[in-house]
Amino acid sequence: MNIHNKGVLINYNDSKTGDTVLLFIHGWGINQTYWTNQVSFFSKRFRVVTIDLPGFGKSGKNRKTWTVKDYTDDIHAILTQLDLKNVILIGHSMSGSIIVETALNYPSRIICVIGIDNLKDIGLPLTPELEKEWAVFYTNARKDFKRTVSKDINTLFAPSTDSLIQKRVTEDILNSDTIIAVTCLENLDKYPFAQKLKSLNKPLYLINSDLTPTDTLAFQKKGIDYHLLNMGTTGHYPMLEKPDRFNLLLQEAIDSLREK
Repeated sequence: MNIHNKGVLINYNDSKTGDTVLLFIHGWGINQTYWTNQVSFFSKRFRVVTIDLPGFGKSGKNRKTWTVKDYTDDIHAILTQLDLKNVILIGHSMSGSIIVETALNYPSRIICVIGIDNLKDIGLPLTPELEKEWAVFYTNARKDFKRTVSKDINTLFAPSTDSLIQKRVTEDILNSDTIIAVTCLENLDKYPFAQKLKSLNKPLYLINSDLTPTDTLAFQKKGIDYHLLNMGTTGHYPMLEKPDRFNLLLQEAIDSLREK
């Protein structure tokens, strides 16, 4: 079945069987194939759905706006047209805002939210200096995307990140549609996590690497309940870099949820 949101095709794969649904949503500049190891592992016990977010992979690009609301509406289209229930939302990197907003807007279908290497700095204040720094980056990226992004792309990798993974990620990001990639990042970067997470009435799990620290103190200060599972030493793509450990941690989160 083809799925569209307001005329935009959403490419997806669905294992079709299982009472509990694992809905995997990829991060910036990549696509659903980054979840291949998880599909083969988890589809034995769960219904597994992966998607290409519009603007990336094989999904459509025929719209002009790329906001958190747009992507939340995309996920809603998947949820309703496939009639998914008992859904665990799993979102990597920039999709942290998408899974949180989806759970806030469509709670009846969602049982849990799991962030992958994201929600690390919810206590970071959006200062004028930071906004100016971001604005310079977005401006430069629109002028010369590959040159601007290439300067920082190595920060996504740990020393242990396999060279083939680095090559794959780099090529996928640099070959993204420039306008879509910059616009969606600009919109999603400004998502008010601290405010939104206070209203999230769903279990929240984080599977994060040590590439950058998770600000656990911010969660405590703001009274936000969460469960952190540490991947240890990987880059920004733990599901690719250490798939066996990643799968075990994700299984641990799911099992913990089902015990409650």
